[in-house]
Amino acid sequence: MRSRTIDLDGPVHYADFGGTGPTLVLVHGLGGSHVNWLAVAPVLARRARVLAVDLAGFGRTPLGERSADVHANRVLLDRFLDAVAAGPAVLVGNSMGGLVAIMEAALAPERVAGLVLVAPAQPRSAEARVDGTVAALFTLYALPLVGEHVLRWRARLLGPAGVVRATLALCCVDPSRIPPDVVEAHVALARERLERMPWANRAFVQAARSLIAVAARRSWFDEMVRRITAPTLLVQGDRDRLVAAAASRRLAGLRPDWSFELFADVGHVPQLEEPARFVGSVERWLGERAPAAATP
Repeated sequence: MRSRTIDLDGPVHYADFGGTGPTLVLVHGLGGSHVNWLAVAPVLARRARVLAVDLAGFGRTPLGERSADVHANRVLLDRFLDAVAAGPAVLVGNSMGGLVAIMEAALAPERVAGLVLVAPAQPRSAEARVDGTVAALFTLYALPLVGEHVLRWRARLLGPAGVVRATLALCCVDPSRIPPDVVEAHVALARERLERMPWANRAFVQAARSLIAVAARRSWFDEMVRRITAPTLLVQGDRDRLVAAAASRRLAGLRPDWSFELFADVGHVPQLEEPARFVGSVERWLGERAPAAATP
């Protein structure tokens, strides 16, 4: 992995995992970064050129004068694809990154050769049970002044390693499945953000509030989904506490032409909990269902 930076009205950091073939651009979720893909990106690079971008306010991409909301980061992703991808790319987006990828595919179809949506952020299904912890956290993030205070208090109380453990416990069914070196990379970046990036909490709250707003706009979201022409693979864990499996089932029903895989006993980040199965699903889909996207 090589750490690179490009100037797009401010520095944008991305991890370049090398490889040749179709370009895969990996887009992280809320509070995430390029390290969310460390368990799968080197393996995917055997058959593709793999890049993992840090959206504005996340990872090592500073917020600056930019906004961290999903609409602004969709524009940033569009500019990144134009500058770095060298042609239409396959977007692989998890959670918030999945929503950003959906928006990009709907609004700039010429830049997107294919989509892999991993538990994409979306409006809640009427059948889905609300997770109490998740609901409480997002309620706090939505309150003026409170969200950033909660994040600062949590970081002081738990420290970088504790924050990572708590986050993985929320996002995973079994965090022990994640390779130890990948967990340590998360802790190192969390420490770096805590010590050197005073804008990190503001960016997180901005993005969280924009996700709350999108969750209330089902008709807008459905219109974005209907406009997508790129071949799409939807991956969902059946024990996801942040994006309920029922929501992705509804999404798959809205687009029956998409491929849909439900991972048993997996939470919100299948690429971390079940990396081998995730890579196998993506590579198989590229070869069988998206041959045009898999062509260099």
